[in-house]
Amino acid sequence: MDRRRFLATGGIAVAFGMTAPLLSGCDLVPVFPQRPDPDAETALGWIGHRDGRYTLRLPRAEIGQNIGTALKQVACEELGAGWDEVAVVAQDTDAIARVRATVGSESVRDFAEPLAQACATLRDALARGAPPGELLPEVRPRADLRAFRGRRFVGRSPEPDRLRDIVAGRPLFAADMTAPGMAHGRVLRAAASPETGSRPAAWNLQAARAFPGFVAVVESDMFRLGASQGLGIVAETPGALDRIAAALDPEWAVDAAAPPEIGAVIDIDRTDAGAAHSLADDSIAGDRPWDVDLRLDLPVAAHGGIEPRAALAVPSDGGMAVWTGTQDAFYVRDVLARGLGLAEDRVTVHATRAGGAFGARTICTVEAEAAALAQAAGRPVKVRWTRAQEYAQGFHRPPVSHRLRLRVDADRPAAPRLSDWQHRLVSSHILFTNAAVPPWLQALTDTFVGDGGVARGAEPPYRIARRDIGYDLVRLPVFTGPWRGLAAGPNGLAVESAIDAAALAAGADPLAFRLALVAEPRLAAVLRRLGEVADWPAPAARRPGFRTGRGLACGTYKGLSHAAAAAEVAVAPDGTVQVTRLWCVHDCGAIINPDQVRAQVEGNLAWGLSMVLMDDLPIEYGAVTAASFADAPIPRMSDMPPIAVELVESDAPPAGAGETAIVAAPGAIANAVRAATGIRPRRFPLVPADFALA
Repeated sequence: MDRRRFLATGGIAVAFGMTAPLLSGCDLVPVFPQRPDPDAETALGWIGHRDGRYTLRLPRAEIGQNIGTALKQVACEELGAGWDEVAVVAQDTDAIARVRATVGSESVRDFAEPLAQACATLRDALARGAPPGELLPEVRPRADLRAFRGRRFVGRSPEPDRLRDIVAGRPLFAADMTAPGMAHGRVLRAAASPETGSRPAAWNLQAARAFPGFVAVVESDMFRLGASQGLGIVAETPGALDRIAAALDPEWAVDAAAPPEIGAVIDIDRTDAGAAHSLADDSIAGDRPWDVDLRLDLPVAAHGGIEPRAALAVPSDGGMAVWTGTQDAFYVRDVLARGLGLAEDRVTVHATRAGGAFGARTICTVEAEAAALAQAAGRPVKVRWTRAQEYAQGFHRPPVSHRLRLRVDADRPAAPRLSDWQHRLVSSHILFTNAAVPPWLQALTDTFVGDGGVARGAEPPYRIARRDIGYDLVRLPVFTGPWRGLAAGPNGLAVESAIDAAALAAGADPLAFRLALVAEPRLAAVLRRLGEVADWPAPAARRPGFRTGRGLACGTYKGLSHAAAAAEVAVAPDGTVQVTRLWCVHDCGAIINPDQVRAQVEGNLAWGLSMVLMDDLPIEYGAVTAASFADAPIPRMSDMPPIAVELVESDAPPAGAGETAIVAAPGAIANAVRAATGIRPRRFPLVPADFALA
């Protein structure tokens, strides 16, 4: 960030700091999530001891990464406790001090050491017979912590916490929760873009009341989602909701303004030649031909979590308790407190296990619906979104259009050099999602700070003489926001496609070309090891009637974790692509639980495959039209090839594994398709006709 932008950013932060308290009750200003840094003092509230047993209250949401298991390993190692002596309890806003959202592959990286420090303090206090009461943290050097030098639990793969409950189908998820006297709710909305104003104009209350199970029709400001104002219904049973909604038959007033067609605005060749937000701005001469000139386009994509979101709200005398699978329980509490007109300490959010989150559950949506319905009905209400609601009302990975131009100095084949790298992209918002940020505030962030989520992964990990990288932002008629790795996956696909094309232009082997240019030693190490485990450059296995090829890619995630991936594909005569093998070498620093890291890597490889072959959410007139996985497919087991994952042993601090391999997986697959067909993939997901034999 240059001085001018730094000062501008400081100015906007000061302005927010001055005006937010004055406007805290104003609907014009959204609730801002808070992101406190964890420390040993805060962590003392996560671990407790009573009657010879320990309780670990999770500071992180359990969203499928099994963080409860990893942090339990750290606690057991530091405490010197047996596995069965430590009980893990899910996150609860009444039980621990505020913690930041579970995002960004930060859980082990940022929370393991504070937990270890707290456990060491508690262990020593118990050993010297200190009386019960508040402890002060005794912070010690990391090298003195048992959790990072012991191997009784850390570095191993014990049975995941709650695994037997998952297998047995015991209640763990928000949709499983029940309460005495519980009713069921839903919020109805117009079939229109959430950015287009819509509201209920009329409805048949008498017909709805005639149905058995009818409880209430509810109007509430808490049903506002973007520019969409909903209408709530409450019924005694889930099955009655559909019948009551049909009988209610609401008429919707929808503003006439037609939203822009997404392809017309997310088009790199239709935007200004400049870029509003610059990541690198070296001067590049325009009087020489480019060796690589590549455009790539990716559409909107859904998160595809198996469990649509749900929440159970239970009102009490002057308070509200909510059970939900959220990535940020404290933010949900803050939003509900404002919306319900309650003090923060009168709202409790119990975080349940989430059946897939991937960034989708960072804001307050279904929780607000359940709480408002419960408050109006005066009884517990559970709201479960349908799959169609998950698509229509959630936010998604934004579309992106890339243009990359490169010049390669190939006069020294043994030492290739990239002289010029120009990368322009246009996309929509990720960190400042329009699902939560109003247009005026988003315009302000666009002016002063841009969107770091859109920029993530756009800077290549290679030595390049001159770089010119920038992006533009467009607010879209669909909600866009965080998606696994933010833009690191799509940007990694673009960067690794371009570097592969540069290697081809230089007449160089793709692996050797990358190794000659990689600046980070640990990234170079995973690349070299990938070459060994994938037996590069051995040819792809032959399949009669198919064209086969191999490709590779690599990348660094958030400057900390490194991955290199290789793929083998088989392309049928009609252009259908099948991924037949995947390899990945992964370095995320010290590993607490190898099985869980490997699972995260495999998940990223599956997401990379989906990005290249499947991810596309159908949209018409700014409204999502998908209603099921049939309309927006995700990979099935039959789509997944054999996978080989090698984890690098490292003494470096843990750096995060949840999203790293997404930087390499899609590029490896796309480059393998080019190797098989001689055609560089340019639009995703791949269209078989683009690769069909004439």
